[in-house]
Amino acid sequence: MASQDELKRMAAEKAVEFVNENEYIGIGTGSTVNLFIEALAKSGKKIKGAVSTSKGTSEMLARYEIPEVQMNEVSHLSLYVDGADEVNHSLQMIKGGGGAHLNEKIVASIADKFVCIADESKYVSRLGKFPLPVEVIPMARSMVSRKLVALGGQPELRMGFITFNGHQIVDVHDLNITLPVTLEDEINKIPGVVENGLFAHNAADVLVLGTQEGAKVITPN
Repeated sequence: MASQDELKRMAAEKAVEFVNENEYIGIGTGSTVNLFIEALAKSGKKIKGAVSTSKGTSEMLARYEIPEVQMNEVSHLSLYVDGADEVNHSLQMIKGGGGAHLNEKIVASIADKFVCIADESKYVSRLGKFPLPVEVIPMARSMVSRKLVALGGQPELRMGFITFNGHQIVDVHDLNITLPVTLEDEINKIPGVVENGLFAHNAADVLVLGTQEGAKVITPN
């Protein structure tokens, strides 16, 4: 039986097939994404450049000599590749376990196609088992947390963590996520919330899933 890391690698390597040469792409953050960067470098495919969503991703791009470009330098991306903490059958996701979901959502918004890469443990019928990360302005943390309790969640400050953009993260447990688009909007309307980790408006176009039967390419149900 393949390990979780082997399943991640399987998905990452399959996702390289979606990369067109001589294009700009966006690259997310996380362990599966790191495997994608490695697989892209080994594939020999040459891209114009990649927009990074985190310091860790930038370091990986430099290590594999893949050119990095800033988002302000490009008008659109042909592809955005990222992992997920959870992804449902509509390819809506919870992201932000690594705290980079604000940057990820921004970069994904200018991509022609969003390819999510994950191992089969991340594919769920309903989102919400994984706590929802909410990026908040520090002075508003307590107020935002009270509002999140009113929405049925159990917020918990991510201790000792500051985001790339200088904010804090509250991880919200036990949310009833039956209407992901509605909840994404409702949380983002709370003053002091910068962004939350629900990718419902920014659902993936394609999911490449590492399974015990091999890498599967899944489109939304």
